[in-house]
Amino acid sequence: MNALSTIFILAIAYVAVFLEAHVGFVRNALGVQIDLLPALMVFAALTSDIITVIALAIIGGLLFDSLSLNPLGVSILPLFLIGVVIHRQRELLMREHFFAQMIMGVVASVLHPLMTLFLLMNGGNVPLIGWKSLWQLFVLAWAGGIATPLFFKIFARVQYALSYQPRTDVPFRADREIKRGRTTLNS
Repeated sequence: MNALSTIFILAIAYVAVFLEAHVGFVRNALGVQIDLLPALMVFAALTSDIITVIALAIIGGLLFDSLSLNPLGVSILPLFLIGVVIHRQRELLMREHFFAQMIMGVVASVLHPLMTLFLLMNGGNVPLIGWKSLWQLFVLAWAGGIATPLFFKIFARVQYALSYQPRTDVPFRADREIKRGRTTLNS
């Protein structure tokens, strides 16, 4: 991938974190702050290079932690691990299939908060965990499962709009005959 796609991925990460923090009606209706960074990480790991995965983990994690109650930097390691594992196995994964994209988004969206919770608890923090946490994990899983194929569709349209499309038609007529070789003049 080129630098333009990396810039688009990081810009979408910025917009996603901003919307997560400032759009309150979803959080008020469902009781969950939806996290789109794991779904974006799945897309980046399957379609980009390792530098983009690392940049998304660092920048996305810092952006997310700066607008939440998490200690700064705690989201970087879970995003990085998800991205590196998927990136290293991307030749074996069926990245073009809708169902596979959805399952990878669900798994990443479940693993990200669980790994973050593990890091928080080992860091001496006491997060609130209860029965509502299962509902939040369920909603996060479905949101990540729906968002991952959407990222694939959005970025495919952006790439189609901004990249060179080769011509499929030939400039010659189909019934045109081209004779090759020497021609002799009979006089």
